[in-house]
Amino acid sequence: MNIETLYESYSRDVFRFALYLSGNRQDAEDITAETFVRAWVAEDSVRLATVKGYLFAIARNLFLQELRKKTRHTEFDEEIADTRRGQDHYFEKREEYEAVLRRMQKLPEIDRAALLMRAFGQTPYEEIAQVLAISIASAKVKVHRARLVLSAAQENTL
Repeated sequence: MNIETLYESYSRDVFRFALYLSGNRQDAEDITAETFVRAWVAEDSVRLATVKGYLFAIARNLFLQELRKKTRHTEFDEEIADTRRGQDHYFEKREEYEAVLRRMQKLPEIDRAALLMRAFGQTPYEEIAQVLAISIASAKVKVHRARLVLSAAQENTL
């Protein structure tokens, strides 16, 4: 599979994964771009059956590297300008989306990564366990607990 096909097939999934990991659109764009650069120049051949997990692993490692570099954590900007505030439906959905992002950021990184790989990438638990270097049972538990935390938080906001 060439890099163009790989990018067309998986860039949206990698971007969404990076966005939910980082909580920042610009960081997610950078992580996504760097993920495909690293996949392109990698010396190892990628097995087509596990390519999505491979890309998620690269994206996660890039996120963790950047997290280590930062000396301080920037809080989510509550005052993001919204040019379409007149649209009530859009505004409500945006608030819900921002609330989910905030709740996601409160999860431990490894739980967040496991949940995102399962929810958005539909990655098998075996592959999640391999990417995160944990057991399959632990991967299942992390996904389950993260879902419980997010659903409990959503019920509290209703």
